Amino acid sequence: MSTAEHSIAAAQPHAKSAALSPRLATGLAGMLLASLLAILNEQVTAIAMIDVQGALSIGHDDGTWLTTLFEAANVATMVFAPWFGMTFTLKRFTIGAVLATMFFGVLCPFAPNLASLYALRVLQGIAGGCLPPMLIIVALRYLPPKVKLYGLAGYAMTATFGPALGTPLAALWTEYVNWKMAFWQIVPLGALACTAIQYGLPADALKLDRLRAFNWTGFLTGAPAVAMLVTGLLQGERLDWFESDVICAMFIGGGALLAVFLVNEWFHPLPFFKLQLLSRRNFMHGLSTLAGAVILLVGVAAIPGQYLARIHAYRPLQTAPLSLLVALPLLVALPLTAAVLNMKRVDFRWVMATGLTLMAATCLMGSSMTSEWIRDNFYLLQALQIAAQPMLILAILMGVTTGLPPTEGPFASAMFNSLKTFSAAVATALIEGLGTAREHYYSNVLVDQIGNRSLVANQGLDAAGGLGALAHRVHEQAQVLTSADLYRVMACIAIALLLLIPVLPVRIYPPWSATPPSPR
Repeated sequence: MSTAEHSIAAAQPHAKSAALSPRLATGLAGMLLASLLAILNEQVTAIAMIDVQGALSIGHDDGTWLTTLFEAANVATMVFAPWFGMTFTLKRFTIGAVLATMFFGVLCPFAPNLASLYALRVLQGIAGGCLPPMLIIVALRYLPPKVKLYGLAGYAMTATFGPALGTPLAALWTEYVNWKMAFWQIVPLGALACTAIQYGLPADALKLDRLRAFNWTGFLTGAPAVAMLVTGLLQGERLDWFESDVICAMFIGGGALLAVFLVNEWFHPLPFFKLQLLSRRNFMHGLSTLAGAVILLVGVAAIPGQYLARIHAYRPLQTAPLSLLVALPLLVALPLTAAVLNMKRVDFRWVMATGLTLMAATCLMGSSMTSEWIRDNFYLLQALQIAAQPMLILAILMGVTTGLPPTEGPFASAMFNSLKTFSAAVATALIEGLGTAREHYYSNVLVDQIGNRSLVANQGLDAAGGLGALAHRVHEQAQVLTSADLYRVMACIAIALLLLIPVLPVRIYPPWSATPPSPR
């Protein structure tokens, strides 16, 4: 064992193999609440940002930076949070991060100016980014093999249930209570999480001696690299991508720093990322599929909401039933899927393939949409996600974590969570960039067709009541065709991930099984 591995092993005890005690279960539930708090804070504030901008008299361009700065800080922090969690102990570090997230959230509505609000959002992004990675570490460290998959189902809630709950909560606060609740909603949940963690998790000793071996090169290159790339992705569409010097600088500078970071991580004795884990086929497949799965989840959730808002002027309150249709049944579907995967005769690859097939079916059905579709037409598509999302995410988690010792949990958590959140930024950029390009394309095609048929165009003007009405119809149809194209792109991603399954992953068994996982 290398010096780095000795250091990590000393920083944490062996995973508990005994039955899960009620006290420890309470601590694990607190960790789950803390992770869910971070996701809800991120999702709800993003969806309610229009109302926040209106209340604080912030323009659109300035308002986009509130989300961008938060996300950049959030993703960059996830790379390093597991290392600090092991150094300052999981219990102290998580409670401190929850309290900081709550504190900065309470202050946000009282920011005296835009610069102060930017600073608070960055600080809250840093604090919130510390929370989701802790959950995987705790699950690998404390959960007995028999219930480990159920613990991972709890983590899967942060990727499925949490985002789906964002729209209904944003609608509740902005429509019926107060926009400030978008920031303050985390306070009661945070207090409950801190109480449960303080009571339930064992108290470890600080490992401050690890600070002497701190990976400064990795930190000083990785943090700005990830922040710059996320900023480029989220601001690219607004600033016209590579026509902007700012976006070019973000991508070129971020890419160069990321290359230095990865080279440093490969050779450093105590890295943030243990890239050698990628030599394991299931781990490599899990991370590859995770990137595509997050794009699918974000796309399938975003396309109906954007379509209904642009075509039928729906607000979050009107789209909330679509999200609730997925969110509430997931509380049952996730543990049921974990129970299926926990059976030795079930091959996780078939479960993943079934989930991807349902995702592809959802997208292909959505690609037939027309301008007459309303909220009711999306219910069947959303219902398929109740089964598809748990199958896909839990199968990925099982493939990544099975056979992974607790000493490697921080590395896996850092790589998994940072890639998950970075992929969400990629998905947002893909939907916005491709959506704008296809909308312009269809608008030009429709205008050309109308221009080439002057008689029909004149009749359309008379029937529609003027040029403005005709322009509205063209814009509406372009939006519909664009949404259908986005669904087709998502279907292609699902099919591509499906084709990887017979090639890359190998058969594994549930954590409780005596059959060892394949060493490949």
